[in-house]
Amino acid sequence: MCTDDDGRDPWLPDRLLRTERDLLMPLLRRTPEEAYELRTACPGWTARQVLAHCGAALVRIVEDRLEEGVFLPEANACDVAERDDWPLARILDELERGLTEAGPVIADREDGRLDAVALGEWVHAGDVREAFGEPGAYCGESLDLALPLLSVTSRRRETPRLVGVLADRGDHPVALGNAMEGRPEARFHGDAATLIRIYAGRPLVRTRYELTGATEQELLIYR
Repeated sequence: MCTDDDGRDPWLPDRLLRTERDLLMPLLRRTPEEAYELRTACPGWTARQVLAHCGAALVRIVEDRLEEGVFLPEANACDVAERDDWPLARILDELERGLTEAGPVIADREDGRLDAVALGEWVHAGDVREAFGEPGAYCGESLDLALPLLSVTSRRRETPRLVGVLADRGDHPVALGNAMEGRPEARFHGDAATLIRIYAGRPLVRTRYELTGATEQELLIYR
């Protein structure tokens, strides 16, 4: 689980990406093509477009095409538009390649700045699962890898200190964000998927949780 130090496990993103590859790709390969036109929690993007973005981002890392502004919304939109006429199979092949090959490149980056990309890929997998009506959106078998990565990312993104008590994980506490002088730590009580939704800025409709000492906006790691 999460710790209070800033220690980075450089291979954690790789483990998350490879685990998610093995869980997600069989689902994607068997899903009827028409389902890929369903809208996701990402404004304006279908499931197909979210996956096109994911594959493009990861292969950019693999191929070291990381020019300035590469992951800003405008650049992401361009990457997706470039794939508009690709067959679905090609989009899925690129995604699978990225999930397989990006992790070692991320691990080699001593500054850890690309770690959050791996977490974002996992969140986007949740976006697609939710659009498809599949269980385990923002949760599932990869959660044990995603939560420690969220802890590290929340500190790097300078969110306030929060202790989360996750009701679906035996009320075991997780520590996120940074302690701030003169400010008590925030508290969250709810399920793990809802905690992920808050930090990733995903819709909170039909969720139930308690959050004190911080606002949802302050906890966002993707702005």
